[in-house]
Amino acid sequence: MISAGRSGSEAPARDAAHRAARQRPFAVAAAALFAVALVLAAPTARAQDLEPRSYTNTPVGLNFLIAGYGYADGEMAFDPSLAIVDARFHTNTEVVAYARSLGVWGNSAKFDIVVPFTSFSASGVVAGEPKQRVMSGFNDPRFRLSMNFYGAPALTVKEFADYRQDVIIGASLQVSAPLGQYDNTKLINIGNNRWSFTPQLGVSKAWDSWTVEVIPGVTFYTDNRDFNQGGTLAQAPIYTVQVHVIYGFQSGMWLALNGVWFSGGRTTVNGAQGDNLQANTRAGLTVALPVDRANSVKIHASTGTATRTGAEFSGIGIAWQYRWGGGY
Repeated sequence: MISAGRSGSEAPARDAAHRAARQRPFAVAAAALFAVALVLAAPTARAQDLEPRSYTNTPVGLNFLIAGYGYADGEMAFDPSLAIVDARFHTNTEVVAYARSLGVWGNSAKFDIVVPFTSFSASGVVAGEPKQRVMSGFNDPRFRLSMNFYGAPALTVKEFADYRQDVIIGASLQVSAPLGQYDNTKLINIGNNRWSFTPQLGVSKAWDSWTVEVIPGVTFYTDNRDFNQGGTLAQAPIYTVQVHVIYGFQSGMWLALNGVWFSGGRTTVNGAQGDNLQANTRAGLTVALPVDRANSVKIHASTGTATRTGAEFSGIGIAWQYRWGGGY
C-alpha cells in the first residue's frame, strides 16, 4: 500500500517534469529570439529614419556642424504563437555630425559623418520569465556620400542666389562601420560588429513653394561572425521607400510630411532562420526653423502606422545646425 501510494504521488511530479522538459527548448528558443530582437531594435529604428531634403541643391564649400538628441519608445512585435509578451524598449540618442558640400563633375554633392551615443533599455516576458537589458555606449558611426546627377549644378553662394529648383535626380551611399561598443561575451550590444551599406536613389520635384521627394533604397548587411561568443548572425537586406511632401516659407522655414515603407530584414542565427520578416510603415513630421544666417533648429517626430514584426515605436528629436565657409 505504501509502495502504491508513493507511485501515485510521484506520477504527477513526473508528468510535470516531462512537460517542463518539453517546454524548455521552446523557452530557450523564445529567449534567443527576444535577444535577437533587442540586438536589431536600435538599428531598425535607424533604418526607419525619415530624412527630407536629402537631395536638395546646396552651394559648394559649406561646412555644417550638427548636434542632436532623439528619444524613441515602443514595442517589439512577434509572431503571436511565440511566448513573448509585453516586449518594450526605449532609447536616448545623442548625435554629433559633420557635413561638407562639394562640387563633383559640375554637380552638387555632400559628404557627412554621424557619430551617435545611445542609451538603450528593453524589457519583456519570455516564456513566463521577465527579461530586461539596460546598456549605453557609442553606436556604429555612419559615413555618407551623396551626389546629384541632374538638376542641381555645383554653384557658389553668389551664383546660388539665382538658382530655382525644378527636377533633381541624385544618389547616395551610406556606410555604417563596426566601431561601436561591442563585447562578444554579451548577447546584446550597442554596436553591431558588422558593416552595413545603404545605396539610395533620390528624385525631387519642386512646384513653387512645394517639393515632393521619392527616395527608394536598400540596406545590405555583412555577417556578425562573433555573435554571442563565436556564433554567426546574418540578416537579409531591408528595402525602403521614403516619400516627403515639403512646403517652404519665404522666411526660410520649411515643413515636411514624411512617410516610409520598409520590408525584409529576416535574420538567421547559426543557420536557423527566424520568422521575423518585416513589412512595416511609418509617418512623421519635420519642422526646420532658421535662427540667423548661420544657425538653424530642426524638430522631428514620427510614429509607426503598421507593423508586421520588428520594432514599432514613436520618436521625437531636435537638432541644432551651424554652418560656415563658402564665402557665406
